Parts: sequence; C-alpha cells; structure tokens
Amino acid sequence: MRKVAIYGKGGIGKSTTQQNTAAAMAHFYDKKVFIHGCDPKADSTRLILGGKPQETLMDVLREQGAQKVTNDKVIRDGFLGIKCVESGGPEPGVGCAGRGVITAIDLMEANGAYTDDLDFVFFDVLGDVVCGGFAMPIRDGKAEEVYIVASGEMMAIYAANNICKGLVKYAKQSGVRLGGIICNSRKVDREREFLEEFTAAIGTQMIHFVPRDNIVQKAEFNKKTVVEYDETENQAKEYGELARKIIENKNFVIPKPLSMDELEAMVVKYGIAD
Repeated sequence: MRKVAIYGKGGIGKSTTQQNTAAAMAHFYDKKVFIHGCDPKADSTRLILGGKPQETLMDVLREQGAQKVTNDKVIRDGFLGIKCVESGGPEPGVGCAGRGVITAIDLMEANGAYTDDLDFVFFDVLGDVVCGGFAMPIRDGKAEEVYIVASGEMMAIYAANNICKGLVKYAKQSGVRLGGIICNSRKVDREREFLEEFTAAIGTQMIHFVPRDNIVQKAEFNKKTVVEYDETENQAKEYGELARKIIENKNFVIPKPLSMDELEAMVVKYGIAD
C-alpha cells in the first residue's frame, strides 16, 4: 500500500486532479484506492461519489462520540469501489480544523480502515497549509510520498516552494519524500518551460503536464470525473497517463526549495503575473 499526500495552492484544482487521477487508477489499472479528504469543506470525494453529500467523521464524532465512529458510518464506496472518507472540521469560527485532521487520521488507523488490500491511500490536504494538523500526513509519516499540484501562475509556484520547505522540515523524521510536481495547466505563457525549470531547480520532476480542457468542468457539472463521464475523451487519457506515471514512479527526493531571491528572479525571467 502506498500512502500519498496531495498538496497545492488553494483553488489550483488539487481535489479535481486527485479525484480524476484516482478514477483513472481504478479504471485503467484496476487499482484499489482510498481517498481521505483532509479539507473542512469536505469536497475531496464528491466526484467519486456522484455529488452525494458524505457525513464527515468529525460530524459523527461530535454528535455520537468516538466509540460510534465506525467504518460503516463514515466510509462510502464510490466509482469502481473507490473508498472515501471526509475528515470534516469544527463549526465555522470554532476550534482548529487542523486538529480535526489529526483526530480523523488517528481514528481511521485505529479502526483499520487503511487495509492491506489497498494499492493507494490519498490524503487530499487543504490548500498550501503545511503547519499543525494539516502537516500531519507528512509530519507523522502517515504519507510516504507527496505530489504538489501547481501551474505557471506566480502564487502557485510560491505555494509549491513553501510546501517544499515544510516537507524538508519533516523528511528526516518521517521519511516522507517528494514524488514530483503535477502541472494543472492554466494556459499561461511559457508555462511548461517555467515548471520544468522550477522543478529541476528544486531537484524533482514535473511528473505530468495536465492540459486545460473544458471537459473537466463539464464532467464536474454532471458530478463525475472525466473518466466516468467519457473515457474516450483525451483528458481521460491524460489522467490515465498521470496515474501510470505515479504508479511507476521511482524518483523520490528531499527537495531543495529556492530562496526568495532565487524564486523572484525566476518569476521575473518568465514574466509571470498572477
């Protein structure tokens, strides 16, 4: 079983990329996948579950107590048997959502949810936050490998570099490694070239360049991943290729994040404006 954490700037398309990749793994490669959503919005599994609302682990915990948090109550099966759980979070304005991530992962482990027959467990982590509870998948060794979703936009690159700094902090104690950067294209000028230079500079790879295609939004409107909506679409094949590259990936590193001066110089070079 491989445990993977997906990070990236808020709004970069991280959850969409993760769900489409998981669906491609299950559809094209017959992989058994578990998605653990670590975002208080609890939107990391909706495409896999056909848009059905999922009762979050924290909701059950608050309403019924830890003893009532059973796998049957909080785990749902979605497209091709992909298992889904959402951590959820505290009521708005009350408590720490990061603590909810810690509690949820601990309870899932205690309940034996991450079974040995699984091929992949994905932790879909909120935005670019790498502190406290949101760093738990990499801090405590819950995840063994990390992929960062980025684009050629300035703030997406800043976030990716910042996440790498957090990963370096925990790499020695937990053994977590960076598997690469996924470019979720926004069609900005020289985007592929910029991402290739950035990933080389920090010592990793751009594992795949996912082109921008409106079929992704069309599938989302229908509450499906692209693979489920229409497997013949080119974008479904792109997610299939990303899935293959992750499955076969052997290139795991401790990244070397850039200094702010180095990052600013690279941004200026490519004339990127967010």
